Amino acid sequence: MASRTRSTGLIDELQIVDQLEAEGYFNIFRWSDPAGTRYAEHTHPHDEVRWILSGTLVIEEGGEIFELRAGDRMESPAGIPHSAYTPEDCSYICASRDPSASKRS
Repeated sequence: MASRTRSTGLIDELQIVDQLEAEGYFNIFRWSDPAGTRYAEHTHPHDEVRWILSGTLVIEEGGEIFELRAGDRMESPAGIPHSAYTPEDCSYICASRDPSASKRS
């Protein structure tokens, strides 16, 4: 699975959680970062999704920069190095999925 981004327009936390559960995601939680937060390059053992509720999250992955805003969603495959930065306060939903599940969706 290559990273996928899309603008959903959806920012209702309960609807997002229901959607992610239906897609087989687990470990679903809300996370907030203040402006200026940086995450050094890292990887995850599972496929990951970030769904923005408010603010902006900038993710660099595979030489590309993705600027995510409220209602945007980004799915990243397991094991792909990436880094992140919040130029403004940002709240988002995080969730994980077994990499084999993405091959079925």
